[in-house]
Amino acid sequence: MDVLQLLGEGFAGALTPANLLWVLIGCLLGTAVGVLPGLGSSMAVALLLPITFSLDPTAAFIMFAGVYFGGLFGDSTMGILMNTPGQASAIASTFEGHKMALNGRAAQALATAAIGAFIGGFVASVVVVFLAPALADFSSRFGPAEFFALAVFAFAATSSVVTDNVVKGLTALFIGLGIAVIGIDGVSGAPRFTMDSPNLFDGISLVTVTVAILALGEVIYVACLERHTSTKGLIKPTGRPWLSRRELKEAAPAWARGTAIGLPFGVVPAGGSEIPTFLAYGLEKRLDARRKHPRFGTGAIRGLAAPEAAGNSTTGMAMGALLALGLPISATAAIMLAAFRQYGLQPGPLLFDRAPDLVWSLLASFFIAMIVLLILNLPFAMLWAKLLLIPRPYLYAGITVFCALGIYATSGSTFDLLMLLGIGLLGFLMRAMDFPLAPLIIGMVLGPLAETSLRDAAMSSNGDFSVLVQSPITIVLYALLAIVLVLSVRNRVVARKRERQAVTG
Repeated sequence: MDVLQLLGEGFAGALTPANLLWVLIGCLLGTAVGVLPGLGSSMAVALLLPITFSLDPTAAFIMFAGVYFGGLFGDSTMGILMNTPGQASAIASTFEGHKMALNGRAAQALATAAIGAFIGGFVASVVVVFLAPALADFSSRFGPAEFFALAVFAFAATSSVVTDNVVKGLTALFIGLGIAVIGIDGVSGAPRFTMDSPNLFDGISLVTVTVAILALGEVIYVACLERHTSTKGLIKPTGRPWLSRRELKEAAPAWARGTAIGLPFGVVPAGGSEIPTFLAYGLEKRLDARRKHPRFGTGAIRGLAAPEAAGNSTTGMAMGALLALGLPISATAAIMLAAFRQYGLQPGPLLFDRAPDLVWSLLASFFIAMIVLLILNLPFAMLWAKLLLIPRPYLYAGITVFCALGIYATSGSTFDLLMLLGIGLLGFLMRAMDFPLAPLIIGMVLGPLAETSLRDAAMSSNGDFSVLVQSPITIVLYALLAIVLVLSVRNRVVARKRERQAVTG
C-alpha cells in the first residue's frame, strides 16, 4: 500500500478526540519537564511508564512521543533565561541564547528556539514517514548474528564514544548488563544471581530500574549535593514573542543546516542529540567568523537556531530508528523500547505488519505534536518560564511520591519498593561520581536481545562463532563501529594536545 495512503489512515486514527487529548497531554508534560531544572524527557517517560499500562498502546505511545519531543522544546528555556541548561542537549543553545536574553531579546530567543525545534522535528517526521518502511524492509534481512552486531554497536557507541571517560561508560554498561541477566535463565531454567530469593526469579523489572536511576537517583542527588535553588538570575522575557522578517531571514539558513546535521544522528546510537547540537553550533560559529562583522559572542541568533533544529531533527529520526530497527539511540528511546515490550510488541519489520494501525497513527501524531508544541511554546513561552519559580523541595518531593506510587501500583510488592530505593541510591552514586546513565539503561534493554541473538547464532552454526562475522551486514556494522571508535580516539587525542598547548603556551 502506498505510504501516503497509510499515513492518511494514520491521521484518521490519530485525529480521534481521545488520541488528540493524549497528544496534548504528552506535549504539555514534555514541555513542563523540559523547562523544569534537572528534569528531562527520560525521567518523564520513566515516571509515566508504570501509569500507562492501563492505556491502549496507541494512546500510550502517542503520549510518550509528545513527551519526547516536548522535552526538547522546553529544555532550552532554562538555559536561555538562567544560563543553566536543564539537559546536555541544551548546552549549545545556551551560549548565544542567554546572551540574547541579556541583551533584552529573551522573548525573541525563546521564539527562535521554538521555531527551530518545530522545523527540525517536522522535517524529520517527513523523512521518517518515507524512510522507516524502507528501514523495516531492510531489517527483515537481519538474523541472530546481525541483531547481535547491532546490539554490540549500540553498546560500544553509547559507552565509549559519547562519554568523556571510557572506563566509566563501560562500567555503567556492564552494570546494566549485570542487572539484565538476574533471574531464571530462559533456556536452561537455572537461576542466575538470584541469591536464592524467590523475589528475583522473574528478574528486576526495567520499570523499577528506569524510575530508580533516572528519577529517584536524581532527586537524591539534588537533595544531597545541589544547594543552588535560587532563581535570582532568572531573566523575565518581555517584548514581542515572535521574530521580525530580518530575524527570520538571518535564522532560516541556520535552521536548515542544523536540521541537515541532526538527521543522520537519529539512526546512529551515539547518545542522542548532544553531539549534533554541538556540531551545528560549531559550524555556525566557523561560518560567522568569515563575516566582515562576526556576531558570535554577542547574542547571534544563528548560534541558537542551528542547535535547536539539530536536536529535534535527531529526536524525530530516532523515533524512526526505534520503530524500524528496534534500535534506541538514547535513554528515552530505550525506555520506549521497553514499553513496547511490556505491551508484547517488538519494534522492527514485524511491527509494521502486526500493528500497522499503531505504527501509522504514531507517525501521524508526530506532525500533530509538532504543531501543538509550536502553539504551546511560541506565544506562551513567557508562561512556561514561570515554572522555574517552583521551589525545588516541593518539586522533588512530588517526584519521589510518584516514583513510589507508580512502582507499587504496577507490582503491589514492598520488595520492589526496597529495590527502588536500593537502585535509586546506586543512581545517586553514579550521578555523584559522574558516571553516564544512558549506557546502563541501554545495556539493560538490549542485553537480553544480545544474549538471545548470540545463543541462536551459536546454536544454528553448531557452536561455530565465526557465523557472527560472515554476513555482509555484520561486516559493515563492525567496520562502521571500528571507524567510529578510531575517530573518537583521534578526536580525544587532538583535544588533549590542544589542552596541553594551551597550558604550555
